[in-house]
Amino acid sequence: MTQAKKTIDKLALIVTTYKRQQLLGTLFDSILELEQAPWRVVIVDNEQSDETAAMVAGFSDKVTSQWGATVADRSGNESRVVYAPQKENLGGAGGFSAGVKKAYELGAEWFWVMDDDVAVLPGAIAKLAKWTDRHEVIQGSRFDYDGGPFYWQYDFIVPLGIPNPIAPAAFGNAGYRVMNTLCFEGGLFSRRVVKEIGLPDPRFFIYWDDTIYGYRASKVTNPIVVPDVILRRTREIGNWDIAGVRQLNSTSDMNRYHIMRNRGYMARYFMEHGDFHPFLFGVGTLATAAKELIRLVMVDREHVRTGVVKIAQGWWDSRKLLHDPSWKPMAPLKD
Repeated sequence: MTQAKKTIDKLALIVTTYKRQQLLGTLFDSILELEQAPWRVVIVDNEQSDETAAMVAGFSDKVTSQWGATVADRSGNESRVVYAPQKENLGGAGGFSAGVKKAYELGAEWFWVMDDDVAVLPGAIAKLAKWTDRHEVIQGSRFDYDGGPFYWQYDFIVPLGIPNPIAPAAFGNAGYRVMNTLCFEGGLFSRRVVKEIGLPDPRFFIYWDDTIYGYRASKVTNPIVVPDVILRRTREIGNWDIAGVRQLNSTSDMNRYHIMRNRGYMARYFMEHGDFHPFLFGVGTLATAAKELIRLVMVDREHVRTGVVKIAQGWWDSRKLLHDPSWKPMAPLKD
């Protein structure tokens, strides 16, 4: 008799999407290939698109046909697929905040978050499940668009506010690495963590939101990154290969602005936890700006003029956030 694979109780798979229906369709197809059914699939549509709504309805029919209905959630709904259109584009940060909030209100015990430009692998839930009896925040590994391994900077240098680009890629004798960050590209976390630290902060809009959520989570538990590959990227991104060891990916002017601006929010969270060191954080900000300038020259040179302006604007606005008297951290939640 074949032993049943371990599963994850009341697992909510949360997807944030915006104007990328073709990629979303690929993700939907991969979810249907999962060996185990998620308890809920929450689709946060930042576009509130009729096309996406129709896709979700069709996907829901396929999910019900394949796996059937499931136990009712707190709203009384028994369908596994929950569509959550937003009135405006909240960005990735706002989308994940809305999605986690929705799943939390429905009664989810675990939250598995991802963008629309990935595909999950068939055995992903069982691979993650084997860690959930000992850990509350788990980051699985990924394949890149070309099928090769994707290196993720799991070690966050808090005083500088930057990822460690030379953290060891090997997982050591424990079979995992303790981390102090997170990636909303396949990150998994428990209800207790959400209750303790609150929702992802929607004010980031894009960039650093998952990093800081992982940092906040590290204050109440020990997040880990594991070698088990659970998904693959489905969107090709231009990049600069650095000596065959690391890659510097292309990005947009909008991202460049938020990379710099959101360091203001990052600093405020560091202040809350007594981890803010002005001089060292300033060095990290200089390093971040330098990295973005290098990215402009080496990967996105057609955007040099506008990109430099966005970097400067973001840096200026980050300083305003440092002194915003109305700012408060995200609050813990209630059951």
